[in-house]
Amino acid sequence: MYAWCPSLGSGSTWIMFISASFSDSCSPHPSCDECIQSHPTCAWCKQLDFVQWGESDAGRCASRQELESRGCHPSEIMDLHGKQHILENRPLSNSTQQQTITQLAPQKIALQLRPGEEQSFTVNFKRAEGYPVDLYYLMDLSYSMKDDLENIKKLGSDLLAALRNITTSAKIGFGSFIDKTVLPYVSTAPSKWQNPCPHVKESCQSPFSYQHVLPLTDNASEFESRVSQQRISGNLDDAEGGFDAIMQAAICKEQIGWRDVTKLLVFTSDGAFHMAGDGKLGGAYMPNDGHCHLDANGLYTKNHLYDYPSVGHLAEVLSESNIQPIFAVTGSRLPMYEELSKLIPKSVVGELKEDSSNIVQLIVDSYNSLSSTVNLEHTSDLPPGVSIAYDSHCGDSETYGHTEGGECFGVHINQLVQFTVRIKATTCLPGPQEIVLRVLGVGEELQVELETACECQCGDTQLYADHCSGGYGNLTCGVCCCQDGHVGRLCECNQEELVDPEAMCRDVNDTGPLCSGKGQCVCGKCQCHATASGPLCKCDNTACERHNGQLCGGNGQCRCGNCECDGNHTGSTCDCSLDTSGCTWDGTVCSGHGRCICNRCQCDTGWFDSHCSRCANCQTPCEEHRVCAECKAFGTGLLSVDCSSTCNQTVRVLAASTVNEKWCQAKAEDGSLFAFFIEKDEAGKVTLLVNSKSENTKKTFQVALGLALGLVILGLCIIVGYRVVVDVYDRREFNRFEKECQSAKWNEMSNPLFRSATTTIMNPRYNN
Repeated sequence: MYAWCPSLGSGSTWIMFISASFSDSCSPHPSCDECIQSHPTCAWCKQLDFVQWGESDAGRCASRQELESRGCHPSEIMDLHGKQHILENRPLSNSTQQQTITQLAPQKIALQLRPGEEQSFTVNFKRAEGYPVDLYYLMDLSYSMKDDLENIKKLGSDLLAALRNITTSAKIGFGSFIDKTVLPYVSTAPSKWQNPCPHVKESCQSPFSYQHVLPLTDNASEFESRVSQQRISGNLDDAEGGFDAIMQAAICKEQIGWRDVTKLLVFTSDGAFHMAGDGKLGGAYMPNDGHCHLDANGLYTKNHLYDYPSVGHLAEVLSESNIQPIFAVTGSRLPMYEELSKLIPKSVVGELKEDSSNIVQLIVDSYNSLSSTVNLEHTSDLPPGVSIAYDSHCGDSETYGHTEGGECFGVHINQLVQFTVRIKATTCLPGPQEIVLRVLGVGEELQVELETACECQCGDTQLYADHCSGGYGNLTCGVCCCQDGHVGRLCECNQEELVDPEAMCRDVNDTGPLCSGKGQCVCGKCQCHATASGPLCKCDNTACERHNGQLCGGNGQCRCGNCECDGNHTGSTCDCSLDTSGCTWDGTVCSGHGRCICNRCQCDTGWFDSHCSRCANCQTPCEEHRVCAECKAFGTGLLSVDCSSTCNQTVRVLAASTVNEKWCQAKAEDGSLFAFFIEKDEAGKVTLLVNSKSENTKKTFQVALGLALGLVILGLCIIVGYRVVVDVYDRREFNRFEKECQSAKWNEMSNPLFRSATTTIMNPRYNN
């Protein structure tokens, strides 16, 4: 883990990168490079006289605050931080009338990251009006799509016209697909191969996997002419080979004619789809290779060799090609393709009528949905140890911390949206790296050149420095790298002249480890580790008391088991602050009733509260002024005889005033209640505003009388209500009783079928 220090004349330098497994705080490291790589808060002091004799150079590695508190001059501290520089930043375009359309800014940025430290930058995107569009129409030509083909033959001009309402530059192309040309997907019988239609009288073309018919063009007549030449075909199973067609349409960029603009692929079908693994039934066992295999006629010639692509493979190719698929399928297939769309970025599904008559409107609606959604993401895997997060600022809504990408919905033309991209490296990168960011569906990208700052550029390198014992070493970052034959922190020791240097690194008759096991014996003197000190490294600089989990409370240095506190702290753990701001209230320390110790008030006996402002036996302001308020306002009370000499408050009696919780309530000598309010001016003069007793008594009597009458009336209402309910219930029960009695009489007297009960007695003995 230690950096190798080359000897004089060596032409090479070794640099050791340490993997970043950051602890909670900075810890000592023996070299500047290792120090800045170990933790983002670590700094290095290159000041020559910073490390004293017997101390290790690892003590130069600490936080900036600690280094300054230990006497390192700020200009001598190496504290690297990340940098960023925008290399290219063209302004955003408002429309497509400009020669170069720019929707994404900036276009190129260089970042330098310190391991463990995060860098962030802002990406702006503004959707330009009339951005060019390429649309490739990929159609299922199996027999069930017969009526759809007739409609598509007539829709070329309508489709192009609809696109030109959106953009001034639009191109359309056409391709078709059926399925792999082997059993069990299509019939290979000669008669069925020539005419796969279910009815002999109909004419169908031979089956094929995928055929590219028309490259992208802005000529609607050519589109209608080439499409009108197409004929329906047929296959055996319900699923189609659409995945093969999508893969070839995305990969064969030159044959299709894709431009670096918005790319739409319209996939129309009324059937299901084959996927990876299905091709093995027909002998296509090799995985799809993702290459273009179109012949001069635009036919996919190796469909019988390669399996169908997987959904993941297809999604990856479409994303890399920046193609946005629109799945236009019939209602019965809608749920299946909606699930597929969830796995393919920037895709949309629309319901296609049975004859495809709504295809133009479906494409327009799908395009509006896709273009109003802005997805910013990185296009490839991140370098090891690099993480990225996106914060999306969409105007009305904001999201934070997404690692896959930023996303904004409902973005209008010329609306500016912003993304804050936060990048962090946890380890040193082997060299410059590049990350590419782009908005899906837009042919622009942001290149991020990434490198890590893992080497100190101290700028003080001296060959054969005088500081290193007169030229026996090179000086770099305040540390001497000694030439062969010399050792020591300052290269002061000649190894050939040393005689039993280890004896001087132990106590007399001590057979224990050198330097108490806490340092190295160099030139007969102990060079202690960062956590030890003293002539023989016996002092443990980590054995001090802790406060809140930190040595010396984080407010001092641990020296040989004792805390040396900073100037504003004291105590065995430096946890006692000498500041008095926490004790001061209204300019007075502890309200004059206590002492400030460790920035907290210790109150005198009888006083309490955080600022000793309350007293257990003290009167409240209301209690203090009650007697004077009564004697001066009404001439009664305990001080009625000598009121004028005892009470110096000014009292004003009010005929009537609104009383709230700020007024004091008190009882007069005659038992009546009165209220008063205490006012105090800047000079300390007290004025008492007193309500007249008659008003207070009258109001009290009215309130009491009202409560009593209310309770009486409420009780009467409850009693009356209860009696009414009981009476109604009794009457109802009595009526039911009378009705039951009438029914019983009818059974005895009025019923002609009624017979009274008879009793028959049999005597077994008599009968025998």
